Amino acid sequence: MGQNSENEREFKAQSYFRLLKYARPYWFRLTVGIVAGMLVGGSLFVSLMLIPQLVGVVDPTGTPGQVEVTEESYDATTTELLKTVEQPGLTQQERARAIDAILHPPDKDPQLTKMLNQARSAAEHYHLPLKVEGRNIVVTWPVSFTFEAVSPEGTVAWQIFALYGVLFVLAWLVKNVATYINHYYTRWVGAKVVADLREEIFKKLINQSMRFFGNMDVGHLISRCTNDTSAIESSVSNSIADFTSAPIQIFACLAAVIIACHKYDSYALMVILLIGVPLVVLPVHILGRRIRKVYKKSFARIAEVFSRMHEVFTGIRVVKAYNTEVAEEVRFNRVNRDYLRQVVRALRLQLLISPAMEVVAVAATLVFLVFSYSQGISVTQLAALLAPAFMAYQPIKDLSKVVASLQRSMAAADRYFHLIDTDTSLPEKPDAVALTEFKDKIELDRAEFSYDERKIIDGVSFAIPKGHMVAVVGETGSGKTTIANLIARFYDVTGGAVRIDGVDVRDYSLESLRKMIGVVNQDAILFNDTIANNIAYGCPEATREQIIEAAKLANAHEFIVDGRHPEGYDTEVGEKGFKLSGGEKQRVAIARAILRNPPILLLDEATSALDTVTEKLVQEALNKVMSNRTVFAIAHRLSTIRNANMIVVLRHGRVAECGTHQELLARNGAYRKLHDTQFAMDN
Repeated sequence: MGQNSENEREFKAQSYFRLLKYARPYWFRLTVGIVAGMLVGGSLFVSLMLIPQLVGVVDPTGTPGQVEVTEESYDATTTELLKTVEQPGLTQQERARAIDAILHPPDKDPQLTKMLNQARSAAEHYHLPLKVEGRNIVVTWPVSFTFEAVSPEGTVAWQIFALYGVLFVLAWLVKNVATYINHYYTRWVGAKVVADLREEIFKKLINQSMRFFGNMDVGHLISRCTNDTSAIESSVSNSIADFTSAPIQIFACLAAVIIACHKYDSYALMVILLIGVPLVVLPVHILGRRIRKVYKKSFARIAEVFSRMHEVFTGIRVVKAYNTEVAEEVRFNRVNRDYLRQVVRALRLQLLISPAMEVVAVAATLVFLVFSYSQGISVTQLAALLAPAFMAYQPIKDLSKVVASLQRSMAAADRYFHLIDTDTSLPEKPDAVALTEFKDKIELDRAEFSYDERKIIDGVSFAIPKGHMVAVVGETGSGKTTIANLIARFYDVTGGAVRIDGVDVRDYSLESLRKMIGVVNQDAILFNDTIANNIAYGCPEATREQIIEAAKLANAHEFIVDGRHPEGYDTEVGEKGFKLSGGEKQRVAIARAILRNPPILLLDEATSALDTVTEKLVQEALNKVMSNRTVFAIAHRLSTIRNANMIVVLRHGRVAECGTHQELLARNGAYRKLHDTQFAMDN
């Protein structure tokens, strides 16, 4: 039990990294998105650094209006004034600015002094067209003008305030442009990754063996291909943007808080953050793990819903015939309610994350406000400390949603990769031989096949020479269709061998083997496409003339063009060919086999469910398609195989007897019993 749990945890961890591998081909777009996310955090950091400057403008900390004159400073101030007044070469305007700087020194407000020093340093370092003179800033290009950086009241001049405002707007503009780029590119990558996932799972499923499809429910497979991948898409494509930008924004906010705490020697918020952040992350971690488990169960339930719908709609004729609509409604409602319960359970857990985070965040904020009030912290300091904390709340909340959403997608990814890792496809040897021409015979040599530990055929041996028709008859479940499947290598023998021209079919490449074999089933399989495309299925290079010629040989051309189907060969046949009658579907399937023109033909009696007139048309078409071909026919009506070169009678997976029609009748064995029973029923 412990080992299984450990393996499951390891598998879940692998799901994250396996999904990331699918993004590798789109690394450039993903990199652009991530860089844009980093730019979001950087511009947010700049904005947070400007907030104290903006607040400081309306919350001056210096003594407004004038310099406090004391007895100690009186003489020094007077001396400086006299020197300024007597200094030669100064214009009246320059002398007035110098006297004002002495009477209203900016160093009475450290914030203003720092601002002017920063402006002076920036002008010198970057060679800006401006200079700082006392409390004034002189712009030298493109037009020379001077404005007071500090007003007579001791506050920052409106021009400086406007400059900070413009810088703040620019930083916010960069943040939002970067957010757009981040969301667009990361969601594009997410959507493309999920499209690749769908293509991969379809390719994987279509190459699975017939044994796989015999064990799997089609509704479950459709759910895996659609519902599970949709869950991954809705989570990954929408969450990857927040996942790349939210942590950087949170880091930018934390950096701003640390700088502000260091600047104002107030480390209370850092302590609160050290305690609060783990408390915020804890419910996300605990609830996230539970969400993944619940969603995994919900995906299994929705697969049941898909399966039930598929079964009912596929067998709707039986449902109508037996008047079981109400019973099917009850069964479907029960399955659907089970799914609903799992979804509601997951929803409850998912919705708990945000409230839990908000309670912790609000409580931490209130604790800090009470502490700040008790310590007499100024509005500017509060803005510098609390603004980053408030700005971090939204990305933290987004990150919590990302965690919940990713847990949902990972639950779907676990199921997806479990299916991807299932490989039942028939193995093909690296040095497989290409079957380019059928020359001699098909041979079954003590062939055995078991299905779920139940032996279907046991030691069957016979040969089908080139150009001969060999028919197999027997009771239902005797193994007739299994032999056809082994020849076409839909399954591999579990004992003995099937050979074509002396070579085991397992040594041939599947593509070359299947090209040599045509199949006409008892239940004609048509796709929801035109009649012409159904005939040309598997032969995409076929011309319209070749399609029409094949239809004529299959006795299908007349019903296609006589007006029963107004669009002729371009008529859409509908789901499973429901717009065509049974005989019409069979003749279209025969035309498909004629167009492919294979040297080997496998026939599962195609006339057993048809009326007499239609049966005659279909049988004529079959006779044409069997001409000059090697035929293995599964017979239900013995009248259709009287002219076979050999008839094999199967009983319980073994060959009971074989011979021609006349030879088997003369033996008075199993074939004679089948013949007499069918003859008596026909009469």
